Amino acid sequence: MFKGSITALITPFNGGEIDWKAFDNFVEWQIDQGSHGLVPCGTTGESPTLTHEEHKKLIKRCVEIVNKRVPIIAGSGSNSTAEAVELTTEAKDDGADAALVVTPYYNKPTQEGLYAHYKTLNDIGVPIIIYNIPGRSVVDMSNETMARLAELPNIVGVKDATADLARPLALRNLIGDDFCQLSGEDATATGYLAQGGHGCISVSSNVAPALCAGQHEAWQKGDLDAMVTCRDALAPLHHALFVESSPAPVKYAASQLGLCSDEVRLPLVKATDSARAIVDHAIEFAGLKDTAAKAVNG
Repeated sequence: MFKGSITALITPFNGGEIDWKAFDNFVEWQIDQGSHGLVPCGTTGESPTLTHEEHKKLIKRCVEIVNKRVPIIAGSGSNSTAEAVELTTEAKDDGADAALVVTPYYNKPTQEGLYAHYKTLNDIGVPIIIYNIPGRSVVDMSNETMARLAELPNIVGVKDATADLARPLALRNLIGDDFCQLSGEDATATGYLAQGGHGCISVSSNVAPALCAGQHEAWQKGDLDAMVTCRDALAPLHHALFVESSPAPVKYAASQLGLCSDEVRLPLVKATDSARAIVDHAIEFAGLKDTAAKAVNG
């Protein structure tokens, strides 16, 4: 069972290429700061603009650095089932603990098409986390389809980015507590936990890993006061990191903490001055500047 604060890793760039030194240091810092798992090559990692070779190298590098200290859930989805099979097979071969597979975007498959897509991936033999994000994919997997898929041995959970807090409880009642439910929305993660969720695949934990991990650990221990303290400190950050298209704001935040440059790949562009001001305030509010000296600089 995957649980806690799982970081959807940014991909550092320098001059248009992957900054491997920054990536290595960033992954190590995430573990040192207490993150409970890592997701390389998700949307936050700008997977749509990574080459196939970069995608494979990032997952392999992440697995090597982590060396089984925390789980690696590799982003390996596509709106082409054949390509998703290829990427997921490679992630398995490279040693990822699971694969995060987005619902096929743009194609708008039916519920039966979604079932067939994931049933095909099930046969690869690696645990699959369904990534349900209607806002980007323009298709919403129903709880009933997810329940059908949960009967397959390798469909083990969902990253739920619907922000519908009725869903985790309804899904748990339908499938049971063994099906891993991970929030895909930082701002509602604590509510998601209260409704039966197990953790969060987080953007905010790129720059506030200790706070995000502490929030989940407090919940697991039943320490609601500590959870509330973390939740309230993080709230402005959750908003700030999505004032413009992600990951531009979180990359700017990372640059302010000395983690990497704020470079993104087209068609994304760097955060605007107005967005930067909002991010700066959130960083200060959360006290993240206090940890800047410990940020990875090599």
